[in-house]
Amino acid sequence: MVTTPQFLMVSPTCFDVSYHINPWMRPDAWQEDPDAMRQRALAAADALRASIEQAGGSVEMADGVPGLPDMVFPANAAVVLDGKAMMARFRYPERQGEEVHFLTLFRTLQQRGLIREIVTLPPGCFQEGAGDCIWDAGRQHFWAGFGPRSSRSSLEAIAATFDKRVVPLELATERCYHLDVCFCLLSGGEILYLPSALTPQALRTLRRTVNPDMLIEATEDDLLHFNINAVSLGREIITSLCTPALRQRLQARGYHVTEVDLAPFMLSGGGAYCMTLRLDRSSAPQHGALHPTLADAAH
Repeated sequence: MVTTPQFLMVSPTCFDVSYHINPWMRPDAWQEDPDAMRQRALAAADALRASIEQAGGSVEMADGVPGLPDMVFPANAAVVLDGKAMMARFRYPERQGEEVHFLTLFRTLQQRGLIREIVTLPPGCFQEGAGDCIWDAGRQHFWAGFGPRSSRSSLEAIAATFDKRVVPLELATERCYHLDVCFCLLSGGEILYLPSALTPQALRTLRRTVNPDMLIEATEDDLLHFNINAVSLGREIITSLCTPALRQRLQARGYHVTEVDLAPFMLSGGGAYCMTLRLDRSSAPQHGALHPTLADAAH
């Protein structure tokens, strides 16, 4: 049965950049002309939604909440697999107020049949959603980032919640405070990643797990443009305005790159992936997809 990919977005009507909890955040730049920035943000979100729909996805648009500007990044709200949603627990007080509102939203999604089950984390365990926990259907495991935001203890919580293997990747820099800033799983199984964002152990784990020809090393320029923080949907990659070199590399692998000007959201440290949460991810192996690992190659 063919299903339509389902994404959650949050309207940016309440979005601004008013505090600083990651190295990318620029409240000063936002305050130069907040009205113009807000209009640009509304237009950018509309363009992202349209790009997802044109690529074959469906978008569920939720309302934001005044005083919680980073709700526009619902990738951080939960990890969702097979209809089960594990709700996030945020490390910084500036985002902790989002938790109750996202829980209310997910209960509404559950009533509508878009979510089957809602799970909360144990006390003291920080885990910031799909931004730090990326399901790899071809390899049948989660890639889980930890360090700046999500705690090491979240690895055990993810495994217990979903009964799936979890491959830990420790993040080495506050600039890549979530895994999705520096790590993008493409639909064909390739992984676009920034080597300097991972600790030596995490790099060894990644390179030990994935065939070299499936690894695409991103550059600092790609990071600065938030091009790694992308939505991969079929052969379409939806990202912020892309560096020409990366666009060519992705096109050479058979992907089409759709660019959206997400500059207002980049002032808060977010891109296309951060602004969406996939609600229909399934642990069923993808038909026809080949995501080889080194273990596969040995056989």
